[in-house]
Amino acid sequence: MTRVTLLAGGVGGAKLAEGLAEIHEVSLTVIGNVADDEEFHGLWVSPDIDTMLYTLSGRVNRDQGWGLADESNRALEMLNCLGVNTWMFLGDRDFGLHIYRTERLRNGDRPSDIVADISSQFGLNTKIVLPTDSRVQTRVLTDSGWLSFQEYFVRERCQPEVLGLRYDGLETSKITPEAEKALKEAELIIIAPSNPLVSVLPILKIPGFQAALQETAVPILAVSPLISGKALKGPADRMLASLNYRADAVGVANFYENIANYYLMDGNDVKLSDEVSELGMKPYTADILMPDLAGKVRVAQEILEIYQTVNQVESK
Repeated sequence: MTRVTLLAGGVGGAKLAEGLAEIHEVSLTVIGNVADDEEFHGLWVSPDIDTMLYTLSGRVNRDQGWGLADESNRALEMLNCLGVNTWMFLGDRDFGLHIYRTERLRNGDRPSDIVADISSQFGLNTKIVLPTDSRVQTRVLTDSGWLSFQEYFVRERCQPEVLGLRYDGLETSKITPEAEKALKEAELIIIAPSNPLVSVLPILKIPGFQAALQETAVPILAVSPLISGKALKGPADRMLASLNYRADAVGVANFYENIANYYLMDGNDVKLSDEVSELGMKPYTADILMPDLAGKVRVAQEILEIYQTVNQVESK
Protein backbone atom coordinates (compact mmCIF):
# COMPACT_ATOMS: atom_id res chain seq x y z
CA MET A 1 0.00 0.00 0.00
CA THR A 2 1.45 3.34 -1.12
CA ARG A 3 0.52 6.39 0.96
CA VAL A 4 -0.23 9.19 -1.51
CA THR A 5 -1.03 12.81 -0.66
CA LEU A 6 -2.62 14.85 -3.45
CA LEU A 7 -2.73 18.66 -3.50
CA ALA A 8 -5.79 19.49 -5.54
CA GLY A 9 -8.49 21.92 -6.55
CA GLY A 10 -11.07 22.16 -9.29
CA VAL A 11 -12.38 19.50 -11.63
CA GLY A 12 -8.90 18.41 -12.79
CA GLY A 13 -7.89 17.69 -9.21
CA ALA A 14 -11.09 15.76 -8.55
CA LYS A 15 -10.56 13.67 -11.68
CA LEU A 16 -7.08 12.58 -10.67
CA ALA A 17 -8.26 11.91 -7.11
CA GLU A 18 -10.96 9.62 -8.47
CA GLY A 19 -8.42 7.74 -10.57
CA LEU A 20 -6.07 7.28 -7.60
CA ALA A 21 -8.94 6.22 -5.35
CA GLU A 22 -9.77 3.39 -7.78
CA ILE A 23 -6.34 1.80 -7.28
CA HIS A 24 -6.45 -0.62 -4.35
CA GLU A 25 -2.72 -0.31 -3.70
CA VAL A 26 -3.10 3.40 -2.91
CA SER A 27 -4.02 4.93 0.44
CA LEU A 28 -5.09 8.42 -0.63
CA THR A 29 -5.29 11.69 1.25
CA VAL A 30 -6.38 14.84 -0.57
CA ILE A 31 -5.42 18.32 0.61
CA GLY A 32 -8.07 20.46 -1.08
CA ASN A 33 -8.20 24.12 -2.00
CA VAL A 34 -10.40 26.34 0.19
CA ALA A 35 -9.62 29.73 -1.38
CA ASP A 36 -12.67 29.50 -3.67
CA ASP A 37 -14.98 29.48 -0.63
CA GLU A 38 -17.65 32.15 -0.46
CA GLU A 39 -20.90 32.97 1.32
CA PHE A 40 -24.14 32.76 -0.68
CA HIS A 41 -27.62 33.40 0.73
CA GLY A 42 -26.18 33.34 4.23
CA LEU A 43 -24.55 29.94 3.72
CA TRP A 44 -20.86 29.08 3.51
CA VAL A 45 -20.08 27.30 0.24
CA SER A 46 -16.83 25.42 -0.42
CA PRO A 47 -16.89 24.64 -4.18
CA ASP A 48 -13.59 22.77 -4.57
CA ILE A 49 -14.05 20.68 -1.44
CA ASP A 50 -17.65 19.88 -2.36
CA THR A 51 -16.64 18.86 -5.88
CA MET A 52 -14.11 16.48 -4.33
CA LEU A 53 -16.71 15.09 -1.92
CA TYR A 54 -19.32 14.61 -4.65
CA THR A 55 -16.82 13.07 -7.07
CA LEU A 56 -15.30 10.57 -4.67
CA SER A 57 -18.72 9.54 -3.33
CA GLY A 58 -20.11 8.97 -6.83
CA ARG A 59 -22.69 11.74 -6.45
CA VAL A 60 -21.22 14.25 -8.92
CA ASN A 61 -22.94 15.45 -12.07
CA ARG A 62 -20.70 13.77 -14.65
CA ASP A 63 -21.74 16.08 -17.48
CA GLN A 64 -20.62 19.17 -15.57
CA GLY A 65 -17.85 17.71 -13.42
CA TRP A 66 -19.32 19.56 -10.42
CA GLY A 67 -22.60 19.69 -8.51
CA LEU A 68 -24.85 16.75 -7.84
CA ALA A 69 -26.38 14.38 -10.37
CA ASP A 70 -30.17 14.52 -10.81
CA GLU A 71 -30.29 17.82 -8.94
CA SER A 72 -33.31 20.10 -8.69
CA ASN A 73 -33.38 23.86 -8.18
CA ARG A 74 -36.67 24.63 -6.46
CA ALA A 75 -35.00 26.68 -3.72
CA LEU A 76 -33.30 28.91 -6.29
CA GLU A 77 -36.59 29.26 -8.15
CA MET A 78 -38.21 30.59 -5.00
CA LEU A 79 -35.31 32.95 -4.29
CA ASN A 80 -35.51 34.22 -7.86
CA CYS A 81 -39.26 34.73 -7.48
CA LEU A 82 -38.51 36.86 -4.43
CA GLY A 83 -36.16 39.05 -6.45
CA VAL A 84 -32.90 37.61 -5.15
CA ASN A 85 -29.94 37.52 -7.53
CA THR A 86 -29.26 33.81 -8.10
CA TRP A 87 -26.30 33.75 -10.49
CA MET A 88 -24.51 31.15 -8.36
CA PHE A 89 -26.22 27.83 -9.08
CA LEU A 90 -26.86 25.85 -5.92
CA GLY A 91 -29.06 22.78 -6.16
CA ASP A 92 -31.58 21.75 -3.55
CA ARG A 93 -29.51 18.91 -2.06
CA ASP A 94 -26.46 21.14 -2.42
CA PHE A 95 -28.27 23.63 -0.17
CA GLY A 96 -28.63 20.86 2.41
CA LEU A 97 -24.87 20.39 2.61
CA HIS A 98 -24.27 24.14 2.87
CA ILE A 99 -26.86 24.45 5.65
CA TYR A 100 -25.15 21.65 7.55
CA ARG A 101 -21.69 23.20 7.14
CA THR A 102 -22.84 26.71 8.06
CA GLU A 103 -24.73 25.57 11.14
CA ARG A 104 -21.68 23.73 12.42
CA LEU A 105 -19.40 26.69 11.70
CA ARG A 106 -21.74 28.92 13.70
CA ASN A 107 -21.52 26.41 16.54
CA GLY A 108 -17.75 26.90 16.53
CA ASP A 109 -16.72 23.59 14.95
CA ARG A 110 -13.42 23.42 13.05
CA PRO A 111 -13.81 23.31 9.25
CA SER A 112 -11.43 20.33 9.23
CA ASP A 113 -13.70 18.38 11.60
CA ILE A 114 -16.74 19.24 9.50
CA VAL A 115 -15.25 17.94 6.24
CA ALA A 116 -14.03 14.80 8.03
CA ASP A 117 -17.55 14.11 9.30
CA ILE A 118 -19.11 14.74 5.88
CA SER A 119 -16.56 12.37 4.32
CA SER A 120 -17.49 9.71 6.86
CA GLN A 121 -21.22 10.17 6.25
CA PHE A 122 -20.60 9.93 2.49
CA GLY A 123 -18.75 6.65 3.01
CA LEU A 124 -15.43 7.82 1.60
CA ASN A 125 -12.29 5.73 1.97
CA THR A 126 -10.20 8.69 0.87
CA LYS A 127 -9.30 11.30 3.48
CA ILE A 128 -10.06 14.89 2.50
CA VAL A 129 -8.19 17.38 4.66
CA LEU A 130 -8.03 21.16 4.59
CA PRO A 131 -4.73 23.03 4.23
CA THR A 132 -5.95 25.62 6.74
CA ASP A 133 -8.92 26.22 9.01
CA SER A 134 -8.49 29.96 8.48
CA ARG A 135 -10.54 31.86 5.95
CA VAL A 136 -8.43 32.40 2.81
CA GLN A 137 -10.13 33.78 -0.30
CA THR A 138 -8.85 34.42 -3.82
CA ARG A 139 -9.62 37.86 -5.23
CA VAL A 140 -9.34 38.70 -8.94
CA LEU A 141 -8.54 42.21 -10.20
CA THR A 142 -10.35 43.20 -13.41
CA ASP A 143 -11.14 46.45 -15.21
CA SER A 144 -14.21 46.78 -12.99
CA GLY A 145 -12.24 46.28 -9.77
CA TRP A 146 -11.67 43.39 -7.41
CA LEU A 147 -13.99 40.39 -7.68
CA SER A 148 -14.29 37.26 -5.62
CA PHE A 149 -13.20 34.20 -7.54
CA GLN A 150 -16.80 32.99 -7.85
CA GLU A 151 -17.90 36.37 -9.21
CA TYR A 152 -15.15 36.15 -11.84
CA PHE A 153 -15.59 32.44 -12.59
CA VAL A 154 -19.37 32.01 -12.44
CA ARG A 155 -21.07 35.40 -12.70
CA GLU A 156 -18.68 36.91 -15.24
CA ARG A 157 -17.92 33.53 -16.92
CA CYS A 158 -14.16 34.26 -16.87
CA GLN A 159 -14.63 36.96 -19.51
CA PRO A 160 -12.83 39.95 -17.91
CA GLU A 161 -9.09 40.19 -18.37
CA VAL A 162 -7.27 39.27 -15.17
CA LEU A 163 -5.03 42.13 -14.05
CA GLY A 164 -3.97 40.78 -10.68
CA LEU A 165 -4.61 38.23 -7.94
CA ARG A 166 -4.49 38.33 -4.18
CA TYR A 167 -5.29 35.85 -1.43
CA ASP A 168 -7.15 37.57 1.40
CA GLY A 169 -6.42 36.12 4.84
CA LEU A 170 -3.34 34.25 3.70
CA GLU A 171 -0.80 36.02 5.92
CA THR A 172 -2.66 35.22 9.13
CA SER A 173 -3.56 31.64 8.18
CA LYS A 174 -1.72 28.55 9.36
CA ILE A 175 -1.43 24.98 8.21
CA THR A 176 -3.73 22.42 9.84
CA PRO A 177 -2.33 19.49 11.85
CA GLU A 178 -4.14 17.19 9.41
CA ALA A 179 -2.32 18.67 6.42
CA GLU A 180 1.03 18.50 8.23
CA LYS A 181 0.39 14.84 9.03
CA ALA A 182 -0.64 14.07 5.44
CA LEU A 183 2.64 15.53 4.16
CA LYS A 184 4.76 13.89 6.85
CA GLU A 185 3.31 10.40 6.36
CA ALA A 186 3.14 10.44 2.55
CA GLU A 187 5.37 8.20 0.46
CA LEU A 188 4.45 10.17 -2.67
CA ILE A 189 3.16 13.74 -2.94
CA ILE A 190 1.34 14.77 -6.11
CA ILE A 191 0.38 18.26 -7.26
CA ALA A 192 -2.76 17.73 -9.32
CA PRO A 193 -3.39 19.13 -12.82
CA SER A 194 -5.17 22.09 -11.27
CA ASN A 195 -4.97 25.79 -12.04
CA PRO A 196 -1.68 26.80 -10.36
CA LEU A 197 -2.82 30.37 -9.70
CA VAL A 198 -6.15 29.79 -7.98
CA SER A 199 -6.10 26.13 -6.88
CA VAL A 200 -2.50 25.25 -5.98
CA LEU A 201 -0.75 28.48 -4.91
CA PRO A 202 -3.42 29.22 -2.26
CA ILE A 203 -2.38 25.89 -0.70
CA LEU A 204 1.37 26.21 -1.15
CA LYS A 205 1.46 29.79 0.16
CA ILE A 206 -0.18 29.00 3.49
CA PRO A 207 2.40 29.80 6.19
CA GLY A 208 4.13 26.60 7.23
CA PHE A 209 3.04 24.59 4.22
CA GLN A 210 6.21 24.79 2.14
CA ALA A 211 8.32 24.26 5.25
CA ALA A 212 6.39 21.03 5.88
CA LEU A 213 6.96 20.03 2.26
CA GLN A 214 10.68 20.67 2.53
CA GLU A 215 10.91 18.43 5.57
CA THR A 216 9.75 15.46 3.52
CA ALA A 217 12.24 13.30 1.67
CA VAL A 218 9.70 11.69 -0.65
CA PRO A 219 9.17 12.26 -4.38
CA ILE A 220 7.00 15.26 -5.24
CA LEU A 221 5.46 15.01 -8.70
CA ALA A 222 3.47 17.78 -10.38
CA VAL A 223 1.07 17.20 -13.27
CA SER A 224 0.53 19.86 -15.92
CA PRO A 225 -3.07 21.09 -16.37
CA LEU A 226 -2.25 22.36 -19.87
CA ILE A 227 -1.90 20.43 -23.12
CA SER A 228 -0.30 22.27 -26.04
CA GLY A 229 -0.78 25.49 -24.12
CA LYS A 230 -4.52 25.03 -23.59
CA ALA A 231 -6.56 24.27 -20.50
CA LEU A 232 -9.06 21.47 -21.01
CA LYS A 233 -11.44 23.09 -18.53
CA GLY A 234 -11.35 26.43 -16.79
CA PRO A 235 -9.42 29.66 -17.39
CA ALA A 236 -5.89 28.61 -16.40
CA ASP A 237 -4.32 29.36 -19.80
CA ARG A 238 -6.02 32.74 -20.13
CA MET A 239 -5.19 33.75 -16.56
CA LEU A 240 -1.54 32.84 -17.01
CA ALA A 241 -1.30 34.81 -20.25
CA SER A 242 -3.12 37.83 -18.79
CA LEU A 243 -0.65 37.96 -15.91
CA ASN A 244 2.35 37.67 -18.27
CA TYR A 245 3.25 34.10 -17.38
CA ARG A 246 3.97 31.48 -20.00
CA ALA A 247 0.72 29.72 -20.81
CA ASP A 248 2.15 26.26 -21.37
CA ALA A 249 3.49 23.30 -19.42
CA VAL A 250 6.78 25.09 -18.71
CA GLY A 251 4.92 28.15 -17.45
CA VAL A 252 3.11 25.94 -14.94
CA ALA A 253 6.32 24.10 -14.01
CA ASN A 254 7.92 27.43 -13.09
CA PHE A 255 5.57 27.69 -10.12
CA TYR A 256 6.84 24.36 -8.78
CA GLU A 257 10.56 25.01 -9.12
CA ASN A 258 12.32 24.05 -5.88
CA ILE A 259 9.14 22.24 -4.79
CA ALA A 260 8.57 19.33 -7.18
CA ASN A 261 11.34 17.07 -8.43
CA TYR A 262 9.29 15.25 -11.10
CA TYR A 263 6.90 16.65 -13.69
CA LEU A 264 4.35 14.85 -15.83
CA MET A 265 3.05 16.55 -18.96
CA ASP A 266 1.21 15.44 -22.05
CA GLY A 267 3.04 13.71 -24.88
CA ASN A 268 2.16 16.64 -27.14
CA ASP A 269 4.50 18.76 -25.00
CA VAL A 270 7.53 16.48 -25.17
CA LYS A 271 9.46 19.27 -26.92
CA LEU A 272 9.39 21.20 -23.63
CA SER A 273 11.23 18.48 -21.70
CA ASP A 274 14.62 20.19 -21.77
CA GLU A 275 13.20 23.40 -20.34
CA VAL A 276 11.52 21.46 -17.54
CA SER A 277 14.83 19.74 -16.78
CA GLU A 278 16.48 23.16 -16.46
CA LEU A 279 14.05 23.91 -13.62
CA GLY A 280 15.42 20.96 -11.67
CA MET A 281 12.55 18.57 -12.39
CA LYS A 282 12.83 15.28 -14.24
CA PRO A 283 10.22 15.42 -17.04
CA TYR A 284 7.92 12.57 -18.01
CA THR A 285 5.34 12.52 -20.79
CA ALA A 286 2.18 10.50 -21.26
CA ASP A 287 -1.41 10.86 -22.40
CA ILE A 288 -2.83 12.91 -19.50
CA LEU A 289 -6.36 13.35 -20.86
CA MET A 290 -8.96 12.07 -18.39
CA PRO A 291 -12.25 11.99 -20.32
CA ASP A 292 -13.68 9.06 -18.35
CA LEU A 293 -12.94 6.77 -15.41
CA ALA A 294 -10.60 4.61 -17.50
CA GLY A 295 -8.60 7.73 -18.41
CA LYS A 296 -8.43 8.83 -14.78
CA VAL A 297 -7.14 5.43 -13.68
CA ARG A 298 -4.67 5.35 -16.59
CA VAL A 299 -3.09 8.66 -15.53
CA ALA A 300 -3.03 7.55 -11.89
CA GLN A 301 -1.28 4.33 -12.87
CA GLU A 302 1.20 6.27 -14.99
CA ILE A 303 2.11 8.33 -11.93
CA LEU A 304 2.54 5.23 -9.78
CA GLU A 305 4.78 3.68 -12.42
CA ILE A 306 6.96 6.81 -12.32
CA TYR A 307 7.07 6.52 -8.53
CA GLN A 308 8.10 2.87 -8.72
CA THR A 309 10.80 3.68 -11.28
CA VAL A 310 12.15 6.46 -9.08
CA ASN A 311 12.18 4.17 -6.06
CA GLN A 312 14.09 1.48 -7.95
CA VAL A 313 16.71 3.98 -9.12
CA GLU A 314 17.15 5.50 -5.65
CA SER A 315 17.43 2.09 -3.97
CA LYS A 316 20.39 1.04 -6.16
